[in-house]
Amino acid sequence: MNLPRPLAAGLCLVAGVTFLDQLTKWWIVETVMNPPRVIEITSFFNLVLGWNRGISFGFFNNDSPLNSWVLPLVTGLIICFLAIWLVRARNMLVCSALGLIIGGALGNLIDRLRYGAVADFLDVHAFGYHWPAFNVADSAITVGACILVWDSLFARSEPSKKTE
Repeated sequence: MNLPRPLAAGLCLVAGVTFLDQLTKWWIVETVMNPPRVIEITSFFNLVLGWNRGISFGFFNNDSPLNSWVLPLVTGLIICFLAIWLVRARNMLVCSALGLIIGGALGNLIDRLRYGAVADFLDVHAFGYHWPAFNVADSAITVGACILVWDSLFARSEPSKKTE
């Protein structure tokens, strides 16, 4: 079966991001942070272990029973919507962005189903302020979303073909 090249690239990114995200989380949870601690890498970057039961930036990060089934359900619905978009898209940049977002969302969904929370371990800080800890999946989602915004704002649209 020959997939269109943009779709194949997007699917490869889905698989690659999901694999890399789960591999890094496994390594951090099972090896590096056993026991949990702060590991200073540079003056502005640490490895830590945090569990996010909420959404982006730790919003709704509590032990609400709703988080255990509502957030995975919403994430699954978003993944389905994005997968349909990916299959229909023909632009390499858009397919790549969607692949990054879907792969990241899948990685975080696996965490929610496995641990009941998302494992975050990358801690960037400066001048006493710490950015909320994040992971490979979060990075992929952010990069993919930025690419989609850039594409929607600056990409030239193809002239539409008139049907007669």
